[in-house]
Amino acid sequence: MHIIEAKHILSAKNGMNVYRGCTHGCIYCDSRSSCYNFDHDFEDVGVKINAPQLLDAALRSKRKKCMIGTGAMCDPYMPMESKFQITRKCLEVIDRHGFGAAVLTKSASVLRDRDLLRSINEKAKAVVQMTVTTFDDELCRIIEPNVSLTSERFAALEQFRSDGIPTVVWLSPLLPFINDTEENLMGILSRCAELGVKGIMAFGMGLTLREGNREYFYSALDRHFHGLKQRYISTYGNAYILPSPNENRLLSLFHSFCEKYNIIHDTEKCFGYLNELPEKFVQMSFFDV
Repeated sequence: MHIIEAKHILSAKNGMNVYRGCTHGCIYCDSRSSCYNFDHDFEDVGVKINAPQLLDAALRSKRKKCMIGTGAMCDPYMPMESKFQITRKCLEVIDRHGFGAAVLTKSASVLRDRDLLRSINEKAKAVVQMTVTTFDDELCRIIEPNVSLTSERFAALEQFRSDGIPTVVWLSPLLPFINDTEENLMGILSRCAELGVKGIMAFGMGLTLREGNREYFYSALDRHFHGLKQRYISTYGNAYILPSPNENRLLSLFHSFCEKYNIIHDTEKCFGYLNELPEKFVQMSFFDV
């Protein structure tokens, strides 16, 4: 872990990452890819210590209130968040300025900030997003070793439902020959329906690999799934997109299930929902300028 004095915090699309790198150890993580130009080990997380101050200045300069997202690249609720509380401080800034928030995590420790997320949701809009890849906790321990178990993530979503805070699940990735089964998919979907999730994001049924994360993924296969690396190589070569052999069947099940339970499942519509701040809150911002 090391401290970073960042120069800016919000992207053009109002997303932010208050940490750079991650300690979750997920075997498939795309953020490890060489294209992101990490100048330090991925687990040597950079802490953007001045993120709350930068966010405060950025929100003061905005003419319209909007949704602020976090967690797209690096999880905002890694264990070090309990020490630095950068995410919480940023949520306090969002709450104080009356903006909306959409947080994406794999950690049940997001529950620590229920009070702030409730307050944001009362004033504007808060959405808690949780990545879920496998229904099986034992498999979860292997492919996502340093993060909350799937059952713990679902338990967190249940508590946010009781708070009236909408939730979205990211069903990504499904790893070919590992968790790309109907049993796994339906287990996740059924629990999502029970919890009344607003939307489920699925970018096909499969995995993406590129330089940086491919090597890490294959080393994990060698440790935990003997012989499977060669099956990947012979099936996909060096392809970036690795669709499950069961993709068509799984996608059909996914879309029909979501239609039945009125869950948003088109990715563009999901992103639209995450980025949409109710008009009454957007209009209020004109009186604040």
